[in-house]
Amino acid sequence: MTDATNIAFVLHIGGGTLGLVSGLIAISARKGERLHRRAGSVFVASMLIMAATADVLAVIRPGQLPNLLIGTFTLYLLMTAWLTVKRPPGETGLAEKIAFAVILLLFAPFAILSFQLAFGLTPYLKSAVPLRGPVLVAIFIFTFVTGLAAAFDAKVLLAGGIAGRARLLRHLWRMCFGLALAAGSAFTNGFPRLLPAGGHVPLGLLFVPQLFMFGILFFWVIRVRFTAWYKVAGPADVALRPGSAPLGGEA
Repeated sequence: MTDATNIAFVLHIGGGTLGLVSGLIAISARKGERLHRRAGSVFVASMLIMAATADVLAVIRPGQLPNLLIGTFTLYLLMTAWLTVKRPPGETGLAEKIAFAVILLLFAPFAILSFQLAFGLTPYLKSAVPLRGPVLVAIFIFTFVTGLAAAFDAKVLLAGGIAGRARLLRHLWRMCFGLALAAGSAFTNGFPRLLPAGGHVPLGLLFVPQLFMFGILFFWVIRVRFTAWYKVAGPADVALRPGSAPLGGEA
């Protein structure tokens, strides 16, 4: 490997490791307080480095198209989650429109591929890996999530912004989903490579950290969506003020 590739790997692994640690701290800390905000800032910065270098490595190394798509999707999730709390409630700008274009570019080819696979048509994508079993499930899941994200973005843009409960939900699910993707990459892809020769960990155990992150995601979505917690415990710049109305729906 070249020096540039080695540097990219170091930044990718270092950013991902710091992202996992800071993400767990941000999730555990009281929302809206200094520790949560600072850990969240570190999480976003380190994860952006991790995702950007994943894209670089996917381009310079052959056969890495899936990593390019996942890396770009992670960048999208983090930037839109960050923009959600940095942008004043009820406002959108050029950045949100660019993000919408990005998610459409990710969703469209997978929507076509999923349609072809679901109805037994010849897929337009030639793959060295059979498009069945776990690979087929992953394609359907990626199509569903990117389509959902695109629909939410369109709703926010048409409404002219987002506020209150919907704003907090948008921030939380996108941050948690990005953290889950990082956990999956670290434990199902990276960790096995660090094991000594002959070392083996049951595949099911490697998915536990990622499933744990998804569990946290669902916990927060349910708590914010179906309780009044966000009114009294949410961060000051995200919480819905009494008498105000959310814009853009649950995005």
